[in-house]
Amino acid sequence: MKQQTFLCGLALAVFGMAGRADAQKKAAPYSAASKTVTVYLTAKNTTDRLTQQAEKLHFSSKPQPVETEVAVFVDPSKTFQTMLGIGGALTDASAETFYKLPKDKQKELLTAYYDKVAGIGYTLGRTNIQSCDFSSDSYSYVKTGDVSLKSFDISHDMKYRIPFIKEVIAAAGGKLDLFVSPWSPPGWMKTNNDVLHGGKLKPEYDQSWANFYVKFINSYQKLGIPIWGLTVQNEPMATQTWESCLYTAEDERDFIKNFLGPTLAKAGMGSKRLIAWDHNRDLMYQRASTILEDPQAAKYVWGIGYHWYETWTGAGMNFENERLVARAFPDKPLIFTEGCAERFDLNNINSWDLGEKYGWSMMNDFNAGTVGWTDWNVLLDEKGGPNHVGNFCFAPVHADTKTGQLTYTNSYYYIGHFSKYIRPGAKRIASAASRDMLLSTAYLNPDGKIAVVVMNKTDKDIEYYLWIKGKAAKTNAPAHSIATLVVE
Repeated sequence: MKQQTFLCGLALAVFGMAGRADAQKKAAPYSAASKTVTVYLTAKNTTDRLTQQAEKLHFSSKPQPVETEVAVFVDPSKTFQTMLGIGGALTDASAETFYKLPKDKQKELLTAYYDKVAGIGYTLGRTNIQSCDFSSDSYSYVKTGDVSLKSFDISHDMKYRIPFIKEVIAAAGGKLDLFVSPWSPPGWMKTNNDVLHGGKLKPEYDQSWANFYVKFINSYQKLGIPIWGLTVQNEPMATQTWESCLYTAEDERDFIKNFLGPTLAKAGMGSKRLIAWDHNRDLMYQRASTILEDPQAAKYVWGIGYHWYETWTGAGMNFENERLVARAFPDKPLIFTEGCAERFDLNNINSWDLGEKYGWSMMNDFNAGTVGWTDWNVLLDEKGGPNHVGNFCFAPVHADTKTGQLTYTNSYYYIGHFSKYIRPGAKRIASAASRDMLLSTAYLNPDGKIAVVVMNKTDKDIEYYLWIKGKAAKTNAPAHSIATLVVE
C-alpha cells in the first residue's frame, strides 16, 4: 500500500513538473533575433501606396536606446483587446453608384475592398434601415398608420442595395459582419410627424418600432444576408435636415430595457450585438454610464458605438472619452460606427489631409480600446453623393459615373494599412513611440505575425528604431507617411 502511494505521488510529481515545464515553454519571452521585417509604405509626394519596400529589415542587439534616438517600442507580452474587423457602410448611395459602373470596374472595386490579398480585406459593414441622407429619396417600408406592420415590404432595397450587399459578401469570401442602423422611424410614428428634422418617437409606438427592427433583420436574413448586429439609433442627439430622431440617454436606456431588448430576445435574436449611442465622442461617457449602470438595460447591450464628427459641434476628437468608457465598462466593447470627410469638393479629392485624419483617428481609437472600425460610404459618385439633401461627402473611393473611372483617395490607402495587415482575431499589443512626432499601434495576428503601424504627420523624415525586447531594426518614416511593418 505504501509502495502504491509512493508511486502515485511520484507520478503526480512528474506530471506536475511536466505541466510546469510546459507552462514555462508557453511563457517563453518573445525574441526578435531571427525575425525579419517587411515594410509597406504610403507616402506623400511619392508613388508609394501600400507599396512593399524592396529591402527587409533585420534586428540586431540594442539593449538600451539613448534619449537622442527615436524609437517605437513594441512589447508582445502585453496584450489588450481583440480585433473584430474593419470595413465601411453599404448605403443606398454606394449601391446605386456601384451599378452605374461598367462590370470590370465593379469587379475592381469589390476586389480592392474585400480581397484580403489583392485588396485591403474589409470584414465589417453597416447598412441603413429605411432611408438615410445617403439615399436618393426618403422612403419607408410600411404604409402610414400601419401599427401592426402588415404592409412591411423591403422591395425598395431590391433594386440596388440588396444585390450590392450580396456581391460584397461573396467578394469577402462568404462572410461579412454586417450591422444595421435606423436613421428615423416613419414620420407618422414621431412627434413632429416628419421623417426629417429630428422629432422623437411617440410613446404609443415604442413596441411597433421595436418590432420594426425584427421585421427588417428577418427580411434581410431570408434573402441570405446575415445580420451580425444593430444600433439603436443613428446620431440620437442630432436634429438634421435629413432622416433623424432624438433620444436622450434616459430615452434610449428605457427603450432598450422595456422594448427593443426584450423584443429581440423574444424573436430569438438575443445574440445579435446591440450597440448603444452611435454618435460622437463628446457625450459618449454620459450616454454609456446612463445606459450601462442600469442592469436591466445593460444586459441587452453588447457595446458602445461612436462617430468622429466634431466640426459642427466644436467638440474636438475627444479620444480621452473613449479611454474613460473603456476603463469604466471593460466588458462592453467600443466600436467606431461612422466617419468621413464632410463637404465634398472635387478639387480636394487628392488632398493628403483626407488620409491623415483617418490614420490619426484609427491610431488613437485602437489604442483607446476600440475593437472594430467602420468607415461611412464605401463608394460615392463624382458629386459626393447621391444624397437627397445635398449633404455631399468624401468616400475612400469615388466613381465618375460619366466615364466609369474610379478615383482612390489616399484615405483608402491609410485605412488599408490597418485592415489589410491587422486581421480579425488579432490581439493589440503594447506599442509606444518615444516622440510624439510618430503615432503607432501594434497587433499580434492569429498567424503569429506582428503588424506595427507607424504614422508620421510632420514635414520632416524621421529615422527611428523598431525595438522589441532588446533587439532593434533601424528604419525611416518619410514626411507625411504611414507604414505597416510586418514582423515574422
